[in-house]
Amino acid sequence: MISELQAIEDKYRHLTAALSDPAIAANPQKIRELAKERAELEPVFRKYQEWKRVRKDCEEARALQADPSTDPELKRMAEVETETLDAKENALAGELRTMLIPKDPYDEKDAILEIRAGAGGDEASLFAQDLFRMYSRFAEKKGWKFEVLDTSLSSVGGIKEAIGEIRGKGAYALLKYESGVHRVQRVPKTEASGRIHTSTATVAVLPEAEEIDLKLDPKDLKIEAFGSSGPGGQNVNRNYTAIRVTHKPSGLVVSCQDEKSQHRNKEKALRVLRSRLMDIAQHEQQAKIADNRRSQVGTGDRSEKIRTYNFPQSRITDHRLNENFHNMEGFLDGDLDEILDHLVRQAQARALGETLREAGQAKDVGS
Repeated sequence: MISELQAIEDKYRHLTAALSDPAIAANPQKIRELAKERAELEPVFRKYQEWKRVRKDCEEARALQADPSTDPELKRMAEVETETLDAKENALAGELRTMLIPKDPYDEKDAILEIRAGAGGDEASLFAQDLFRMYSRFAEKKGWKFEVLDTSLSSVGGIKEAIGEIRGKGAYALLKYESGVHRVQRVPKTEASGRIHTSTATVAVLPEAEEIDLKLDPKDLKIEAFGSSGPGGQNVNRNYTAIRVTHKPSGLVVSCQDEKSQHRNKEKALRVLRSRLMDIAQHEQQAKIADNRRSQVGTGDRSEKIRTYNFPQSRITDHRLNENFHNMEGFLDGDLDEILDHLVRQAQARALGETLREAGQAKDVGS
């Protein structure tokens, strides 16, 4: 770890010197690139400097204890200081290990949320509606912007399918753990006998792809306008403002109809299409990675059951964590921080273990 941290320090100092170079100062584009690169290294650089200062102070305190000429009272003070500094050094070392875990390049992106009713008929569509509201409330509490891109309602007022966009710092980084099958166990409102019903909904969280991430060739797109079945009534139907975009090479189809403007619906549909295509590319890339190097937190596979919401017992079970949580009402109102914090810590711990194993293997090969 020390060699990696020293390499980061050397690079940070090199970038700092380069930013002061008059030749580079004349190139605004280069300055932006170097400044961005240095900013990404700065948190680790600062933490490493703090760790080195604490380690030096700790060594000095130990040397004071070992010196036979040290006054007994001063030696006792040095012992107490050493214990404090030892604890601080270990804590900083743990933080540095976590900071060295490779970052998901998509973590800083906004998120596209897609929810679909699964098994369970009308009850599944009502559960999908509950989940869509849950994420919108979570985004609201985080101060993020939540925008509905498209919805398809069931006959009982639930959701067959809904697509939303969540814009905010760290939106995808947190919500990516929500991809998978969510299962609910409860008594449906339509169930006269009070029998508990089990149904599911599928959640997919995609990093939003911008045009710079993935360009769409107009020749690959089939764009059609059609009458909306959503809000807007006859005016929407008459003006054909809903948009359907088909990506010919992949066969992917995206429809958007929530806006009264054809242009806005087309813009939204293309955003969703780009994100889906980038997600497919990302999963294809992950599929090529050896199993022992994949994250064990969850593959994000749409068929993976990740959580059960048991209403009779007011219990939420996350199957990846193998833990139970309560406060169902608060949870469905967007209080997801506790469970997401657990998932983030689990992901970091496993990624750190993987990083350390790989470092150990590299050391063995080099020795």
